[in-house]
Formats: sequence, C-alpha cells, structure tokens
Amino acid sequence: MTAEGFLEGRRLQMARGVLLQCIMGGYPPARFYGSDDGDLALNADPRQIHRLPWSQTPRALAICDADELSGESSRLSTRGQLKQVIARYAALGLEPVVATELEFFVFAANDDPAQAFRPPVGLDGRREEGYSAFSVSSNNGLRPFFKEVYECMAALGLPRDTFMHEMGVSQFEINLLHGDPLLLADQTFLFKHLLKEVALKHGLIVVCMAKPLAHTPGSSMHIHQSLVEIGSGRNVFSDDAGQPTAMFRHFIGGLQAGLADFTALFAPNVNSYQRLCHPYASPNNACWSHDNRAAGLRIPASSPVARRVENRLPGADANPYLAIAASLAAGLHGIENELEPTAAIQGEFEVPDNLSLPCTLHAALERLKRSQLARELFGTEFIEGYIASKTMELTSFFDEITPWERRVLAAQA
Repeated sequence: MTAEGFLEGRRLQMARGVLLQCIMGGYPPARFYGSDDGDLALNADPRQIHRLPWSQTPRALAICDADELSGESSRLSTRGQLKQVIARYAALGLEPVVATELEFFVFAANDDPAQAFRPPVGLDGRREEGYSAFSVSSNNGLRPFFKEVYECMAALGLPRDTFMHEMGVSQFEINLLHGDPLLLADQTFLFKHLLKEVALKHGLIVVCMAKPLAHTPGSSMHIHQSLVEIGSGRNVFSDDAGQPTAMFRHFIGGLQAGLADFTALFAPNVNSYQRLCHPYASPNNACWSHDNRAAGLRIPASSPVARRVENRLPGADANPYLAIAASLAAGLHGIENELEPTAAIQGEFEVPDNLSLPCTLHAALERLKRSQLARELFGTEFIEGYIASKTMELTSFFDEITPWERRVLAAQA
C-alpha cells in the first residue's frame, strides 16, 4: 500500500483463504475458509508500525490484525487466537509474562537445494568447522552482518537480552526480554524477518528450519512463561514464603495434558521432527523437571519472583503467535481444571508412554484431528483449516523421492 493510502486510513482487505495458504503456495478446499472466500480487513496495530532500516527505498511494515468485516477477530488468525487466550487470563485477573529464545543458522548463499548448507567464509578465509560453540570470538567473520542486525534491532525497538554462538556450525541464539505475550510474538516475528533481510544484503542466508544440518543440533524457540497478578505484578507461581503454588502445579499439569495434542502447532513442518527425533536438548516429551534440559518442560533455576516454566518443544520454524497461544492455553486449561502434574523427573530417565509425543508430522496431525481439547480452545474452524493446510504440505513432501532413498534403496532387491 502507498504511504498516502495508509495515512488516509484506506482499508486493506484480503481473502480469508490466505490465512490457510500452505507453504508451497496452494490452498485447501474453500469449505475450510468459507465457500465464498470473502474478504477480511487488515487493521494495523498502531504500536507495530515500523520504518524498515535495512531498506534502501523508504518502506514501512505494519503488523495487522485479520478481522472479519463485521468487526470481530477472524478465528483463522493466529494473532487473534493469541489475543483471545490473553483475554481469558485477564478475566481471571492474571497477565502472562513470556520470553522467547530463538536459535538460527547463518549460511553462505545456497542456490541449489540438492546441496547441503555451508557456513560462510570468515575473515580468515576459512569456513567454520563446528568448534566455536559459546566462543567469544566465534562470530568474528560475521561482524559486519551482526553489526547491522544490532543496529536494525535498535531502530525497530527490539530489546535483546543475550546473544551467543550455539552448538551447531554457524548457529546462533538470541534471548528476547520477557514481557507481554503479544508483544513478544510480534518481536519474534519481526526479528526473524529482520535476520533474513539483513542477511541478503550481506550475501548470506539465515535459516530458521528446525534441523537444517544432519548430525548437528537443531534450532528451537523455547518459550518461558510465568503469570502475574494484574495490578500488583506479583508472580502467582510463588507464594509469600517463596514456595511453588497450586497454580504453578496446575499450569504444568495443563501443559502435560496438552503437549501431545498440540505437537503439530509447536512442530509444524516435516523437518520439525528431524529435530525432535534426535532429542539432544530437544526433548519430545511432556515430562517436567527442575533445570533438566532433557525434559520438555523445564523449570530454570531462579529466584521465587522469577519462577517460570520453559516449554522446550517448539522449534525455530514455529509460528510464534500460535506456539505462544497453544502453550498458554494449555496452562490455562490446567488452572481452570486444577490438573495435577506428574512427579518431577531428574537425572537420566525413561519417558513414560503417556508422556511421549508424536514423532512425525503425520502422527501429530492425527493426534490433533482427534483432540477435543484443541477444538475447545481454538475452535473447530481453525483446527480443521490448519490440519487441511498441513496435510497438503505433507502430501507434497511425499510426492518427492529423497537422495537417501535413491542412494540406499536403489540397489536393494
């Protein structure tokens, strides 16, 4: 839209079906988004209108709500779903506080998808070999890129907590500062967009696939969650003596009850399960623990005022609005129904069958299809539309034969 049209308040409309567009560009049958495929109104959030600092031609980006023309939020909108979950907490006098940790890879340009991703050539003329995890000098070869990333983050008002080199080859992580869930979802979305745009200016690509390299840790989007009392700001996960509260237990119990049903929302792509089936620090279970990274739900070591629950299931490829909404909705379900969690696990452990999660996209979609809880929390229209779109993507994946199949199976009898 032109700047003049935007400033005049001209309404921007979009077909409802676009909210269910699959990643290849196609659409499920029209019955999943209204047979007429009528329009939605895109209403800009005035707090999320940004001049894009990396663009040579002056451009701006506005994050919008997708609303029905009658005024209510579209049930197909993931941002709208998150706003509804936040409103349900507010009705109880509670306000969720969320932080995201996003991991990503920085690679050299890759114009042939048949070839593996490669790290860029550093200032020393060499490519990283994987020995730089947590090194203070690990990103020296990428200093011009990261310098512009930091500058663009400041220009967009994206406060950062910590930035580090992660376990993978040319893999990095940012921790965004905790705050309002909708704000954090917006910031996570903006940051991913920023990364990719700035990388292109530097002849690089940023990849947020869950598992872009074999034999290498994948990329997560861990979600830290706590609840505070509206008005006082008191963390309701801790009592006056600094001990865990019943609400804290119920929140964990709700997550344990919902993680398996919601796995397809946290791990939305075929590649997501490459990360989860190699579970080093990427646990595909609904166990919970105090400071054990093998558990899907980890309680980080902290003071009582900062007591929180870390959901370690989502990958970097997850939709931040939907992943945060699903995690908070599961916790709220536990609070409203006073669900008790299992006993905490510590050290080496075997995952009980009732706490294991789907390990393929097909299994996760089948679980979501059978979930009455998902329909209660997100509505039948959204769940059925989401499944229809993701089923198209899965079918497209199965339409291709992979190099592994040609390499290993061609010579078999």
